[in-house]
Parts: sequence; structure tokens; C-alpha cells
Amino acid sequence: MAAAPFTTVAVVPPGLEEVAAAELAELGAADVQPLRRAVRCRCDLATYYRLQLRARLPFRLLRQLAAFPCRGRDDLYAGVQRATDWGVWLPPEHSFRVEASGSLPGLNHSHYTALQVKNALVDWQRDHWGSRSSVDLDDPDLGLHLHLSAGRPGQTPQAILSLDGSGESLHRRGYRARLGLAPLKENLAAGLIRLTGWDGSLPLADPLCGSGTLLIEAACLALAREPGLERRFALERWPDFNGRLWSQEVAAAAALAREGLADGRPLAPLLGNEAEADVLAQAQANAEAAGVGRWLQWQQGDCRNFQPPPGPGILVCNPPYGERLGERDQLVQLYADLGAMLKERCGGWTLWLLSGNPELTGDLRMKASRRIPVSNGGIDCRWLRYDIR
Repeated sequence: MAAAPFTTVAVVPPGLEEVAAAELAELGAADVQPLRRAVRCRCDLATYYRLQLRARLPFRLLRQLAAFPCRGRDDLYAGVQRATDWGVWLPPEHSFRVEASGSLPGLNHSHYTALQVKNALVDWQRDHWGSRSSVDLDDPDLGLHLHLSAGRPGQTPQAILSLDGSGESLHRRGYRARLGLAPLKENLAAGLIRLTGWDGSLPLADPLCGSGTLLIEAACLALAREPGLERRFALERWPDFNGRLWSQEVAAAAALAREGLADGRPLAPLLGNEAEADVLAQAQANAEAAGVGRWLQWQQGDCRNFQPPPGPGILVCNPPYGERLGERDQLVQLYADLGAMLKERCGGWTLWLLSGNPELTGDLRMKASRRIPVSNGGIDCRWLRYDIR
């Protein structure tokens, strides 16, 4: 069956809506509109496939099936049954999973809302076939997402039913087999790098690199290593999956990979520094798994002794901020010493630092020239820019 253009919603980290919208537009999405923790756009099937393979910032990309008025449980039940031709999308031999978000009066618990969607579907199946699909929470044939929205005052509440074409969250690139103690999600790291404006022409360094996620995502961006080429997608099991079109998009994404910058210049140095040997080894292994190991340089040592490559350039780092790692007194000293090192050795560089604790950030004794609100694992953070003199 041929698919007409459809509405797509990209679920993205809070704070990255605008930069994610720009990314989707660059990849060919139309009518792009940033929302709260999401971006809405229009796609044809080829563009939807391209976004799945190449967009670096979304957690998932949802394909809208239907939107209908929803004032309560009865509206939800009837609307789901009428949403699409379930005989095509969900025959009883296929498994499914339902996730829900948002709330309305009487439908204010996501688990309860998802259960109502499930009941509507299996009742429809029993009425038509006398049998029903099983629920598979781990690897379903069809993933469904239901979002409830009260809308603006005076508007009719609405339910939006979508297909999840991503399956496993898109932030899981596959190169990070083991996680550090406080890992930065890959899509958030990619978004933070985009916000710096770094294009691969200046050195990039992380004096507290941990498992290397910021540097690895930067290298993948500069060298056009597309994030979705080494994974499977839920959309490959859809009844309207177009294998020829999919193969074309996969081949086009793979062909983008290069050995240097788009204009032929070599990639500027990327340097990661980490104090703990086992964490540094993890960063090196992650970079190799991502296919960018030979473009990254690593050094073991305390950040207080960090020596940047010849600059100017851009520094990025995600130091501990007391929510998950480190003790308060130790962190105060760490930030003070980090600030002193930066002012002593990194003049002419630009620092971007992810801060989840403004008191600790104050111990840098530096003034930020830009503050971008983001969320890291539910922690309210700021991506701070410092121009080091």
C-alpha cells in the first residue's frame, strides 16, 4: 500500500526542541514545529525512513495514525476502534504494546489509559476474528503510543494515536556496551554539540571526558557516521514497509561517511582526558565501536593537569554536580581548580559546560556568556558558554 504524507512527532530531550527542529528540516521534513519535549512535522515515507536513520536528537519518531476528540474513557475506546483498519495493522497473530502519555479527567494515569487502548483493540479483534493479539512489552510486532491533550481553554480535548517506528529508543546507538556511573545519553550529547556550533574545523577537547560520549557524538557528526545504520527498527515489520525505499535510504546514509570534513580538510584534533584508567579504557572501546576511534586522542590524568592541544578551540565537559556522583566538599574544590586551570592554560578557547548545580558552577569564578536550559536524566541543567580570556 502506498502511504500518503503523514504527521510525525519526534520526542526529544527538553531544551533541544529548536535545534531538533532544525535538524529535521535539514533532513527533509516539512511543516516543522517545535513543541514541548517534541517536534511535529510532515513526512512522506522516504523522509520518515531518513529521519529514523539519520536524526541524532530524537528519542523516537512517532507516525500519527489518528486524532480524535476525547472527553473520557468511552470516547477513547470508540476512537481507538475507528482509528484505522486494524485488519491491516494488527492481525491477531501479531503482538503489540501500548504506551500512553498526557492526561484528561478520568484518564490521568498512563498505565490505566494504555490498558483502555489495549481493551479496545482486543475487543475489536475478538468481534472480527474470535481471537486476539498477545501483548509483548519487549519486542512487539506493533508499538502504539497514545497521547492525551486537553488543549487550550475552550478547545475539545484530543487523543492522538501513533505508531512507534523506532522500537528501542534512538539514543541507543549501539556503541556503548557498558555505561559509566552517570552516563550522558547519546542524543542529548549530540544536541549539546550542535548547540556549540562546532563544525570539526577547530580542536575539541573534554578535560573530564568520562566514557567519551560528547567527543564520540561530535566525531560522528563531523564525519557523517549516521546513527541508525547498525540497528533494527520497528517499522521494518509494518504492513506498508517499502523494502526498496528503505534500502535506498540505508545506502544513501551509509554513503555519507567520510574520512575528513565535507570540504576535504582533515578533522581537527579531538582530545579526551580522564583520571580513571578503567573509565578511559571504556571511552576508547566506545569510540572504536562507533567507528571513530582513530580520530580521537586520549590521555589519562587529573583535569587539574590537563594540557589542551594548540588552540584556539572548543572545550566541552559534563562534570559531576552532586546529584549522583561525588561529595560536596570535593566538588567545590574540583570546580575551583577546574576554573583556575582553564584561565591559566586555555586562553582564547570557548568552554561549554553542563551544569546541574549553580552553586558549584559559581566556584569556577567565571561568568557565562550564554545559558541554555536543558534536562539531563530529569535534572534541570544549563548548558553554559564561557569565553576564556
